[in-house]
Amino acid sequence: MSILKGNTPWMLVAQVGALLGFAAYAVTLTTLQGEWGLSNFESGLIASAFFVGYIAVVPFATALTDQMDARRIYMTGSLLAIAGQLGMGFIASGFISACACMMVSGAGLAATYMPGLKILSDRAIQGEITRHIAFYTAFFGVGTGLSYVISGWILDLGDWHHVYRWVALGPACSLLIVLVLIQPTRHSHWQDNIRIDWRNIFPIRKWQQVLQNRNASGYILGYTVHSLELFASRSWLVAFFILSTQLSGEQFILAATTLAGVINFFGVPASILGNELALKVGRQQWVCIVMITSAFFGVALAYSMGHASWIILALAIGHAIFIMADSATLTAGLVTSADEKLKGAAMGLHSLMGFGGGLLGPAIFGFVLDLTGSQSDRVSWIWAYASIVVWGVLFVIYERRKGWVR
Repeated sequence: MSILKGNTPWMLVAQVGALLGFAAYAVTLTTLQGEWGLSNFESGLIASAFFVGYIAVVPFATALTDQMDARRIYMTGSLLAIAGQLGMGFIASGFISACACMMVSGAGLAATYMPGLKILSDRAIQGEITRHIAFYTAFFGVGTGLSYVISGWILDLGDWHHVYRWVALGPACSLLIVLVLIQPTRHSHWQDNIRIDWRNIFPIRKWQQVLQNRNASGYILGYTVHSLELFASRSWLVAFFILSTQLSGEQFILAATTLAGVINFFGVPASILGNELALKVGRQQWVCIVMITSAFFGVALAYSMGHASWIILALAIGHAIFIMADSATLTAGLVTSADEKLKGAAMGLHSLMGFGGGLLGPAIFGFVLDLTGSQSDRVSWIWAYASIVVWGVLFVIYERRKGWVR
């Protein structure tokens, strides 16, 4: 398989490194809540601040990939990620400073995730590009899963500051991989002397052209609601396991942080196999099936809080599988349906909207927890999960009425 040759394996490893700090806040959330006296809404806002940083940078970073080798952008993003993680480990002391550091970390991911995909697409064989995309998006789950596990191990060995200090080594390794092992490439439409056009920060005209493509706009909206559910769930999953244990008095087979990481790994084959199934049943049809099923598992998982651990685990795994089963499909659908000259702008809008959903998700979840009762009330968790899965259901209803699904 060509995905096991050339640049792809190195970019997969680099992505894992870049994501090593992704779940550090989710792992330390309950600790920081107690130490800093945060409400659930404030805790969610800190998680959302990561996506604020992402959104602020991703349009500029991805638009520039149409003008220069994305490798240069990727290395800049790695430096930002390192700075954000070290800032959390050495500087953060409360809500405001934590939000600032998380925004820098999010900016780092913005300049690595989609530019990393562009590095692959610029170097991959055109006929096999969807499989490269499927593996790349699936390895997002590998990186986040390892982030949960490693962050949890570090937290068990020391205080929460050490978690952020050590995970900063991940993006440092990613920077070295791209610098040393990924060779520069040139395209005829790239200029030798890049002049930054600040209109590329928000290339509205290009985005309008992208959205005029009915297929592309559907995948972008789908990715938005997918990300809202995904990142809200990931931000609160460790807290869910901890509180479920407190309610039932029954211990899980693994620590909450390790368990969250292991469950995230189920999303990796789900994303890859989901893309293969989508090619057989139709991408749009597959996205709709997955979103409805994911919504069911999300609410059922919340309802299981405080019940037998095996029931919670089965539902958590099911939710992890279906929440990721359309991830590669949505991104591959966007890339293959976008005009070649607008691909960088399309990927930028796709990522901007997706992580815009990621920005809203954790804050909505925390707000609903506060609004409906407390973190220790199972009914509040049911409402919180319902508040993030309902968007996928509404998306399916809307797109079916608009004729996007064929």
